[in-house]
Amino acid sequence: MKKWMSTVVALVLILGMALGVSAGEKVKIGITQIVEHPALDASRQGFVDTLAELGYVEGDNVVYDIQSAQGDLSIAQTIAHKFVNDGVDLILAIATPTAQAAANVTQDVPIVITAVTDPVAAGLVDSIEVPGTNVTGTSDLTPVAKQLELLVKIKPTTKRVGVIYNAGETNSVVQVDLAKQVAKTMGLRVVDATIFNSSGVLQAAQSLVGRVDAIYVPTDNTAASSIESVVMVAEDAGLPLIVGETGMVRRGALATVSIDYYQLGCQTAHMAAKILSGESPKNMSIEYMDSESLVVNLSAAEAMGIQLPEEVVAEAAEVIR
Repeated sequence: MKKWMSTVVALVLILGMALGVSAGEKVKIGITQIVEHPALDASRQGFVDTLAELGYVEGDNVVYDIQSAQGDLSIAQTIAHKFVNDGVDLILAIATPTAQAAANVTQDVPIVITAVTDPVAAGLVDSIEVPGTNVTGTSDLTPVAKQLELLVKIKPTTKRVGVIYNAGETNSVVQVDLAKQVAKTMGLRVVDATIFNSSGVLQAAQSLVGRVDAIYVPTDNTAASSIESVVMVAEDAGLPLIVGETGMVRRGALATVSIDYYQLGCQTAHMAAKILSGESPKNMSIEYMDSESLVVNLSAAEAMGIQLPEEVVAEAAEVIR
């Protein structure tokens, strides 16, 4: 009887230990971000907040490893390798360069992307409808046509538009190509001012003075990280500065028609939750935001010497004063 009881107790202890290990296991998610600026930070926060609402609570049943590449592609690659070596269950890649770095390192670990303009052009998926790879997520393709139309509405005499972007960012090249197509139909001429790192943003902006009637900055991560330099030049030269997303307007740009990056992160989290529940990213279509909003900065208008039309201010979902 004692031997039987000892065996039962041992089995109970073993079972309890096994259950304890199982209950204590946490989902490991690696988050890689190309650079820190408000739009990308917002998408990351939306992702974490929404996963918590869906039951994945940091410190409870999920642990995050959050890394920034600081705009350096080699660091992005190193971060991706680290995640794979650490055995993460899922990677959130914020912005095109870090998404490409992660996809180059692993074809096995599920990767959800956000703030990636064109996943097909970036070589991340086979198609928008059926990715066919270990990558899926959300696109931040912004309404480029509406942004240029807004520019002309604010300054109808505009003929030449300077565009500042990093030619090494696939997402930016896609937007600039689209902007050029739209500009042609509107009778506008685009003047390129390409950059390779954030230290070149000020010089690129200065190079446009006297050559253009306005400046446009798409959702380019390099330019966005130093948008204050462009704002300074636009104010000094009296040039309207239209940008690709709301965060840059809050930091001094004039206006935008933009998606909400926090909500984009929330949308991405729902896709991640499905993957963590067993769905394959191969068959999960890339998703887009179905809403956008007009944001204007009255203080920026005053600093740039721009008179915003009353109808533009009246239509704005957010007016920064």
